[in-house]
Amino acid sequence: MEPDRAERTDPREYRAEELAGAAGITARTLRFYRERGLIPPPRREGRIAWYDEHHLARLRTIAALLERGHTLNGIADLAAAFDSGRDVGEVLGLGEPTEEEPVRLTPGELADHFGDQVTPENLAAALDLGYLATDGEEIVHVSRRLLDVSAALVREGVPLAAVLAAAGRVREHADALAALFTDLLRDHQAADPERLRPLAKSVVDAEFSMALDRRLRPRPDPQV
Repeated sequence: MEPDRAERTDPREYRAEELAGAAGITARTLRFYRERGLIPPPRREGRIAWYDEHHLARLRTIAALLERGHTLNGIADLAAAFDSGRDVGEVLGLGEPTEEEPVRLTPGELADHFGDQVTPENLAAALDLGYLATDGEEIVHVSRRLLDVSAALVREGVPLAAVLAAAGRVREHADALAALFTDLLRDHQAADPERLRPLAKSVVDAEFSMALDRRLRPRPDPQV
């Protein structure tokens, strides 16, 4: 006996024809995407395949990426990298305090920030760094500040792969600086660890600013 749709509760489910209509594609295209592994398999009840809102979101993402010039092969590779990524709880650490504001993005919105540089290789590198995490059909960037700066560097002509490689080196130095200050705190038995945070950040910001001054200052002409 066919399930009574009136008794179904959220999340909504669709038959293949209904899902295709909601996504603005044909049932044949839906079947093609499913065979290519671009969308997850449906839930089956006997011979009936049921799709849900996650399938619809994935189809809308595919349409958005196609509009931005990505190929189906590239989208399939992106989907594989996306599906293998760590989830948001693993990356952010549930309940842990942070000064950074996470940003939720669809893959299409991520492409708006970085264009054709949203490649499987760059996506995998960002996932490995912990810059990106997955939450259902959404991508979560761990820091709005880092997202904005990365996008600005790409707009200035720096390849995203180079930005991510530099980020890995910055991470190493940042971890070393954090270890230096936390060791200082422990060695001198400071009472309030949270009071260390703004002080340490001020020292690092000032020193980095002066280091940039030294690097960017015009060098005198040796012939003068």
